[in-house]
Amino acid sequence: MSEAYDDIIHLPHPTSKKHPRMSMTERAAQFAPFAALTGFDGVIQETGRLTHQRVELGEGDREELERRLNYLDAQEEEHPPVKVTYFLPDEKKEGGSYVTVQGRLKRIDTVGGVLLLEEGGQVSLGEILWVELPGPAPGL
Repeated sequence: MSEAYDDIIHLPHPTSKKHPRMSMTERAAQFAPFAALTGFDGVIQETGRLTHQRVELGEGDREELERRLNYLDAQEEEHPPVKVTYFLPDEKKEGGSYVTVQGRLKRIDTVGGVLLLEEGGQVSLGEILWVELPGPAPGL
């Protein structure tokens, strides 16, 4: 019983003289899924990322924060340790996050509106939510 391809079934696999054989990885890449919407995954992740709204301080909290900043300003020469919680606006969407940094006070620049730390950090005075002072601060 003779089949249609009996004459070629046992011949060696043809090999091109112009093109080298493709590796299994390269062959597999031809059949990899195609991402038609490039960047769409990033957009979905960005949309799902949560941000916080800025907290508005009440009158009493604002006065207390002002007292603490004035105390720090008076103690500037001693470079006291300080822990500051402030609002960091998000660069890509509305809202932001609250960040806490600590270090030694370098100075409070009222003209530039920033609190500078010796370690190089700086915080906008308008974004500060709370300043924690080490130990008992007189009059606070």
